[in-house]
Amino acid sequence: MSYAKTAVSAVALFAAAATSAAARDNVQVAGSSTVLPYAAIVAEAFGENFEFPTPVVESGGSGAGRKKLCEGVGENTIDIANSSSKIKQSDIDLCASNGVTEIMEVRIGYDGIVFASEINGPSYAFTPADWHSALAAEVAKDGALAANGNATWADVNAALSSEEILAFIPGTKHGTREVFDEKVIVAGCEANGTFDAHMAANGGDKKAAEKACMQLRTDGKSIDIDGDYTETLARVDANKNGIGVFGLSFYQNNTDKLQVATMGGVSPSVETISTGEYPVSRPLYFYVKNAHLDVIPGMQEYVEFFVSDEIAGPDGPLAAYGLVSDPELAKTQEMVANRVPMGALN
Repeated sequence: MSYAKTAVSAVALFAAAATSAAARDNVQVAGSSTVLPYAAIVAEAFGENFEFPTPVVESGGSGAGRKKLCEGVGENTIDIANSSSKIKQSDIDLCASNGVTEIMEVRIGYDGIVFASEINGPSYAFTPADWHSALAAEVAKDGALAANGNATWADVNAALSSEEILAFIPGTKHGTREVFDEKVIVAGCEANGTFDAHMAANGGDKKAAEKACMQLRTDGKSIDIDGDYTETLARVDANKNGIGVFGLSFYQNNTDKLQVATMGGVSPSVETISTGEYPVSRPLYFYVKNAHLDVIPGMQEYVEFFVSDEIAGPDGPLAAYGLVSDPELAKTQEMVANRVPMGALN
């Protein structure tokens, strides 16, 4: 697919789609704030290179986007949900109950979750254990559970700065939070010994122990951010000792304001995420309502355009913005062309 306008073929496609189109004639997308800038880039390029209207892309969070996707079928429902975490079986069940019976899972690439602070402040070298010890409601002390009394990062780890703990983390509606909880908080809970204490307190129930690990303190040291990364950046700017949780691409576009910490001794980068060396990385997705593919003009073309080599490949504009290209992109392209729906997760 070329960036040059493909007017003749696009007009033909538009005419064919318009015969079965609903009253709405543009693709509507909602969901992840992490995926939002990538989807916005694609939507703009799509509008410039096709005769279809530019897709409307909105944010709102991964969970909220998936819920909107599952409201039903018809022009008053969205076509695609962006998501920085994998869809849940509960989402699939909700979709099915509302007549959304075929969903296509499209993986667009990979991103890393980074921990960044004010550019002129102290540097940090974190581990997941540091973050759990800083933010958890309870931590292990002499083998028993105790309320978290750590006030500074130096209290957590003597090698860290003596700055007061203040972390701005994604709110629970964001897919980034799910990854943060799993790969940082729970991993840190296991590493610092608190998981074992929770296991003992919960009679060996692993799920209960993991849930207990994810209970964070409520004394102002950990602050949920329900908005997008621009809000997190504003909080860090206003609180010079604050540390924000961001997507790699957002950090890379704000290196004049932020410095990034290492995690487990590894600096986040396209290279360390693509190799799996950086420990806090995740795939990014969007979910397609297959029932709309032949109804909304340009929807199939938009989906194929998004995962084309020229857009999502290692030399495309998404990689230039910070997306780590999927080494299995060709498989995704084939799946999209064949409109292969996903099955049950359990």
